[in-house]
Amino acid sequence: MIIWLIGMSGSGKSTIGRALYDQIKAQHANTVYLDGDEFREVFANDVDHTIAGRQRNAERISRLCQVLDRQGIHVVAAVLSIFPKWQNWNRKEFDTYFEIFLDIPLETLRERDVKGLYAKADAGEMKDVVGYDIPFPTPASPDFILDPRNQDEGVSACVQKIIEKLPNLK
Repeated sequence: MIIWLIGMSGSGKSTIGRALYDQIKAQHANTVYLDGDEFREVFANDVDHTIAGRQRNAERISRLCQVLDRQGIHVVAAVLSIFPKWQNWNRKEFDTYFEIFLDIPLETLRERDVKGLYAKADAGEMKDVVGYDIPFPTPASPDFILDPRNQDEGVSACVQKIIEKLPNLK
């Protein structure tokens, strides 16, 4: 199963994704965690954050997940995922694909601004920021949505809600 957490920077993908991975991994040793930022580092950050660079990275992540899925390895992937084309491809290519959208308003993300991306974009120090000068398309048909009310309950509560919605893992 590929569990795909989608959301803009600061939405909680990595935090919730890692906690979800820890819980699933405890019961299913055949589970890996992929984080979009860490994944870029694997390739020595050889693609930029333009639309074209993001497209290349999205393809790499999806295709790696396909290889892992074919080997019966579960993946928890925490990625920005701004390309509906790849979300649709995932649904067709993976044995089981479960998409979770972290639906957090931009105002909240700007307040959190964990990486300082939105402040840098506001100051004109950074471009190609999703939600600022690159649109973030809302996923068309996520299997589950986490909103600010869910996140206010804490990471453990979010993970438990996801686990309750997941199809059975093998």
